[in-house]
Amino acid sequence: MAEILINATSLGIIWAVLAIGVFVTFRILDIADLSCEGVFPLGAAVTARIISQGGDPVVACLAAILAGAIAGSVTGLLHTKLKIPILLSGILSMTALYSINLRVLGKANISLLRLDTIYSSIEKMFSTDNRASTLIVGLFCVFLVILVIWWFLNTELGLSMRATGNNTQMIRSLGVDTDTMFMTGLIIGNALIAFAGALIAQKQSYADIGMGTGTIVIGLASVIIGKVLFGKRSVLQHIIAILLGSVIYRIIISLILEIDFEIQLGGNVYPISVEPTDLKLFTAILVTFALSLPVIKQKFASRKATAISKTL
Repeated sequence: MAEILINATSLGIIWAVLAIGVFVTFRILDIADLSCEGVFPLGAAVTARIISQGGDPVVACLAAILAGAIAGSVTGLLHTKLKIPILLSGILSMTALYSINLRVLGKANISLLRLDTIYSSIEKMFSTDNRASTLIVGLFCVFLVILVIWWFLNTELGLSMRATGNNTQMIRSLGVDTDTMFMTGLIIGNALIAFAGALIAQKQSYADIGMGTGTIVIGLASVIIGKVLFGKRSVLQHIIAILLGSVIYRIIISLILEIDFEIQLGGNVYPISVEPTDLKLFTAILVTFALSLPVIKQKFASRKATAISKTL
């Protein structure tokens, strides 16, 4: 059990980079950017291609960030200049990125086994195992991302972007170019998502064309779980809550995968177990529950208040 929790925590820290990228667009700008499912494998594809050709893993990560920023700017241009709704803009970018990712990969997937990655470099440097290197890389990258995002959101540009997400009409009346704010948020968010793709590809030792499926739900799950469990206070506390939400989500998923028991009915034995293919279903259920939790709490509180008033 301890090993499961440690592995889940390490993975949750890495996936928190994706969750913070989703947070920038979903919470700060208050928009649903579906290009995430194409940008995530884009970052993985760029990284895998560079590493497979003998490139440096750190350079590969930087190239993935740049590729994600370019993809985010394309989505932003579709929305701000061509006035295409943001939901449709994200879908168009995601669709186009599927072909682009195939071009980058050159085939359906690229293996990184026995190649130098950022994790193997840490293992050699500190003489550690894979679990420790995952934790070191994850903590360093998440700390760096949190520090940069927290600093940026407290600058004049960051405050304007936050105000754009809160009330677009009001901030536009004050002379702020909201198109620039949307562009900036989409570039930053997608750059972080591509960075997460680069880290996950190196962790899994492969990049696959289909690895982006469901990433938007994973990111939203971390954001929502963090908000529900830890609330929304300052920006820094909100971002840290997302990190904790990502870790908790991974722990829950890891525990669900351990479900394995049998039910005996009428002399017949029915095995009950969870397969990796069931994860999308459980993720959807988990996100649905997290989203409905405030409503459930409100109804429970109202019923409790009604019961108390009747006793008085």
